[in-house]
Amino acid sequence: MSLWADKYRPKDLDDLDFHHENTRRLKAMAKTGEFPHILIYGPPGAGKKTRVLATLKQLYGSGVEKLKVDIKSFALPSGRKLEFNVISSPFHLEITPSDMGNNDRIVIQDLLKEIAQVESIDFSKIAHVAAYDEAKDKLIPKKRFKVVVINEAELLTRDAQAALRRTMEKYSANIRLILICNSTSNIIDPIKSRTLPIRIAAPKPAECSQVLDSILAKENHAKKVFPDSLEDRIPIFEKICIASNRNLRMCIMMMEAMYMNNDTIDVTTPALIPDWIEVIKGISVSICKDRSVSQLQQTRSALYELLSHSIPAKLILKRLTLSIWSSLIFLDLPSRSLIQRQIVSASSIFDERLSLGSKDIFHLEGFVTRVMVIIEKELIC
Repeated sequence: MSLWADKYRPKDLDDLDFHHENTRRLKAMAKTGEFPHILIYGPPGAGKKTRVLATLKQLYGSGVEKLKVDIKSFALPSGRKLEFNVISSPFHLEITPSDMGNNDRIVIQDLLKEIAQVESIDFSKIAHVAAYDEAKDKLIPKKRFKVVVINEAELLTRDAQAALRRTMEKYSANIRLILICNSTSNIIDPIKSRTLPIRIAAPKPAECSQVLDSILAKENHAKKVFPDSLEDRIPIFEKICIASNRNLRMCIMMMEAMYMNNDTIDVTTPALIPDWIEVIKGISVSICKDRSVSQLQQTRSALYELLSHSIPAKLILKRLTLSIWSSLIFLDLPSRSLIQRQIVSASSIFDERLSLGSKDIFHLEGFVTRVMVIIEKELIC
């Protein structure tokens, strides 16, 4: 039994429910074989990865769904070996170099060089990966290249991005890169200029509602829990969309959680927020109300708990910063905007330290301590 978000994930470009212009562009590139390096960016849960996988299937056929996980070893200058997981099919690879921290440059240089120097299979002998020219009534072989999907491209270090730029220039005949990121602000200009940028915006509430209703129509038992009338279901879908911040993946999971936890659902039924988000909200409120050593110890325990449940440290820091920003209303501060700027400045410093360091808890606790000091100084003044 799989989650609805995985069970009803579109496999083909024709199955996508929104951003039809982007779908048309991707389909045209896959059909003609004129496939450039691509930079796909947009907020979490907008459907970036789904579109990439659907495009690869349009380009190569169902062979891209035959996935396997390989473990690659890389030798550091110090002699220590690194192991790195690579998801691959006969036609593409999927990597997340940012998992290696500051060693991501080695992954980029060695892995992509190895892929690019190996001759690709002869796609001209495979009919379903060749374009059809109706005028000449024959198949036109597509270019022989492999696609490398790089997740979390915005987290790559500058050295890794510089190595990536050189790889794009040198081995463009054998590989195509698809970079997936939430924001392009950390991507260097030379990479931006060598890729085709495609923005995948967060779905609108009406589009989220359409997707949720189509999933509900396929789940007969779940449909009985929700109102029979579409007009009564739409407000529920919109409430879920707002609670998830238009993250479609979270929307689907929240709807499934509501179904699993309620016998009947109406517009008054509360949306179930993930526990880790509630924990972070509780931390931010506690920091603003109490800035003591005992509170810092309690916060450390809560942060440890979040990290032990595989919540990324950078995501915790981002959520904590935004939550503290909004929790300052509990304090009577003469210059709230100044404190907000100082908190954002501290967050940027510790975000960089998370990238450079190895113990996430030290930097998260350091950020909390810095925020407490900032608030306390303002209250004393």
